[in-house]
Amino acid sequence: PFEKPMARTRDTIDICRKVWSGDKVTHDGKAYSLPYDGGTGLGKPLKFMNRPPVRDIPISIASIGPKNVELTAEVADIWQTIHFVPDRFEQVWGEALKTGLAKRDPEKKPLEIIAGQFVAIGKGDHIQEARDAARGLIGFYVGGMGAKTKNFYNDLFKRYGWEEEAEEIQDLFLSGKRMEAFAAVPEEYIDLSALIGDEGFVRERIQVFKEVGVTHLNVSPIGPDPLKQVEMIKAWSE
Repeated sequence: PFEKPMARTRDTIDICRKVWSGDKVTHDGKAYSLPYDGGTGLGKPLKFMNRPPVRDIPISIASIGPKNVELTAEVADIWQTIHFVPDRFEQVWGEALKTGLAKRDPEKKPLEIIAGQFVAIGKGDHIQEARDAARGLIGFYVGGMGAKTKNFYNDLFKRYGWEEEAEEIQDLFLSGKRMEAFAAVPEEYIDLSALIGDEGFVRERIQVFKEVGVTHLNVSPIGPDPLKQVEMIKAWSE
């Protein structure tokens, strides 16, 4: 699955857009070709039998590696982030986004960015519950989503500047000490990535997300009235 990942992503997007156009689809890419080169030789370009009701379908790419983020900025409509820390946005993503945006078709709309995490507003037990949830989520990804030598989320955590913590979390998790691994997640990460705290803190953090270009917040509310929290986030984001 890791063979030619960049070419596969680019070709897949190109092919999807050709299909949605309603025209006959041909493609000669580095990863895929249509009609298929390895077939009987009888293949021919095909198109939708019916007129596509929507031809401009936004494409979102979930990417974290520098080269994949660069490709996202070049060809996608939306960048779907994960474990996003806006305060360290420039040092981790700045160069990749700059390079990708420089190659972006000027006729395309500006790149949209989705980011966010757990939300808990106010005071009470739900605040600690949300912090524990955030700690468990990142601890699982950094510690166990991959082998010791191939964990993209662990690599990301190190790029954020938490090298020692990333190593400790992974060592604990892979040795079966999950709760200890979660406890090793730095409080600073939760403060910077999640929207957990009183109204003033959450409002301030939303502005930090907006300042680095985040256009949509994808949140998971925790607390007695999750819908109210979503409405508050929506109002403060405008």
